[in-house]
Amino acid sequence: MNKITMRAVFITIFSFSMALQAQQLPKAFGRTVKSVNPENGLVRCATTEYEEYLQEQDPKRETRAQFEAWLAPKVAEVQAKRLAGKSVNAIITIPVVVHVIHNGDAIGRNENISDAQILSQITVLNQDYRRMLDTPGYNTSAVGADVEIEFCMAKVTPTGSATNGIDRVNLSTANYPSTDDIDRDVKPATIWSPTKYFNIWTVDFGNNSDLLGYAQFPTGSGVAGVSPNGGSTTDGVVIGYKYFGSSAIYPQGNYGGSVSQNPYQFGRTATHEIGHCLGLLHVCGDDFQSCIVNATDSNKDYCPDTPATKRYNYGCTTTNSCPNSPGNDMIENYMEYTDDQCMSIFTQNQKNRMIAVMNNAVRRKELKTSTVCQTPAGIQDFDYLNGINLYPNPATSVVNIAIANGDLPDSFTVYNSLGQQVSTIAVKGTANLTVNTSGYSTGIYFVKVSKGNQSKTLKFVKQ
Repeated sequence: MNKITMRAVFITIFSFSMALQAQQLPKAFGRTVKSVNPENGLVRCATTEYEEYLQEQDPKRETRAQFEAWLAPKVAEVQAKRLAGKSVNAIITIPVVVHVIHNGDAIGRNENISDAQILSQITVLNQDYRRMLDTPGYNTSAVGADVEIEFCMAKVTPTGSATNGIDRVNLSTANYPSTDDIDRDVKPATIWSPTKYFNIWTVDFGNNSDLLGYAQFPTGSGVAGVSPNGGSTTDGVVIGYKYFGSSAIYPQGNYGGSVSQNPYQFGRTATHEIGHCLGLLHVCGDDFQSCIVNATDSNKDYCPDTPATKRYNYGCTTTNSCPNSPGNDMIENYMEYTDDQCMSIFTQNQKNRMIAVMNNAVRRKELKTSTVCQTPAGIQDFDYLNGINLYPNPATSVVNIAIANGDLPDSFTVYNSLGQQVSTIAVKGTANLTVNTSGYSTGIYFVKVSKGNQSKTLKFVKQ
């Protein structure tokens, strides 16, 4: 075989190999995702692909350019007030409902994740968005920001009933063949009013099992001709159930289940995706060609205090994709693609964007005045869940577990507000249903009561 023929054969084999590789690349919303972790084949985020999909579904949806033109002066206003030492907002509290999409498995098994796992995620969000001291969410960066945004679980449903903010939905199959099905069928059928609740869905992505999550960008709807309420039936965040919560806070459930996917087991997928919902882009701005960082930052992430970056970063290795610009890539930023354990930073400019979005964007500004984290008058907080109740509540020296039907639970576990286990009691008789709280610090606690394959989590306040 001559050299020309051998070369032709090599090119044919190489082309076929590349084509086969392209066919095997993960897809989301009918398009090949822009980035796959080369070490584990997982897709950190499909928000960019999701936005392209939404634009395709609704040609009148606000474009990124239109959104940025609308948002820029509002961000500048927030920044000017902060630089002048003026307070631009009190602490913003975002009310959350978590829709657990499952197929009938017992609570705590597989995709029907436990209450404690969910609460561990809320703890992580508050640590990260508040740059909380002595937690993994704290950093010593010169540009690190306390975003002054907190998250609370909703206490009232859209129909006025009491809730713990967890909406378990048995759709017979929790394993959906595509992200399109989730967006087209699951979200519109289960969403709670997005002007009152921040909606999070935990799912088994099924054929998209290599995907961690995706989010819906906010819209300003201040541009003539755009859809005024585009995306109102899908607004929120979708997270694969294996990546929701923190294994450091919730290491193991009743069935040995936990946040199981290393290196994404510390709750930073939700931190990242909610950042998108509040207006943040990936640090590189999804631009892999240039290293532009300036005051306008027109084709990057619009945050000049994130160093110039022109790629997604993985793992926790310090790197510099733009050596002619100051600073290494900010692999610690929550809007990177790095492992959960290295993430700890939102910057001051990122904070400005998020505050501007919360003050002005459709379905974000309304969340600031939502009252669903308050217990309605006449409704007991965490009302009688299948006949189980805690009293007195608030408690001083003891709290009692009341069982209306007399059928004793198997055990119960007490957690503090950080999701840390305080005690676990096996119930042998009614005497075990009294919890001595005299040594507890003041604050909020949760009691997870277990019976067979079922469990319920209730809240009490220690005075």
